[in-house]
Amino acid sequence: MTLLLAILFAANPIFNKPLSIAVSTQKKILVVRQNGRDVKKYDVAVGTKKHPTPLGTFSISHIVWNPAWHPPDANWAKGKQPAKPGDPKNPMKVVKLFFQEPDYYIHGTDQEDTLGAAASHGCVRMSQKDVYDLARFVQQNAGSPESDDWYAQVINGTTQEDVHLKTAVPIVIGK
Repeated sequence: MTLLLAILFAANPIFNKPLSIAVSTQKKILVVRQNGRDVKKYDVAVGTKKHPTPLGTFSISHIVWNPAWHPPDANWAKGKQPAKPGDPKNPMKVVKLFFQEPDYYIHGTDQEDTLGAAASHGCVRMSQKDVYDLARFVQQNAGSPESDDWYAQVINGTTQEDVHLKTAVPIVIGK
């Protein structure tokens, strides 16, 4: 584990929780800790200098499976069209985990060549496989478990499913 993430974890009391997440915008990685141990590590894309990922301590308590996408009221999104759940043009892909509602979340991307770079408009992007794995792990371990059939039905469907976690998961985003 990098020294930077070790410092983030050691310096922040939220990491004494059973489940926590840290993102390094400099290293472009996301690490999941459970009961004080690193259990998962993913490559991510983060915000650009013009559209940075917010730094600080947040929490994840809302997950949206198979989300619709509505272009934000921002210059970069002018002329963009909304996309329904399951639409191949939907930039959210399979799931999004809110860390600062309504504008910032962790979500999938089909632009996996951008992972390891500053490439988003402030969100944290992951491969579709990895964000599915992360969201499912968070949901299962934050008091809102579901069956394999539930997950398959949701991600293969055309409707959005909102999940509000029973236990919020702390996330620290640092440099």
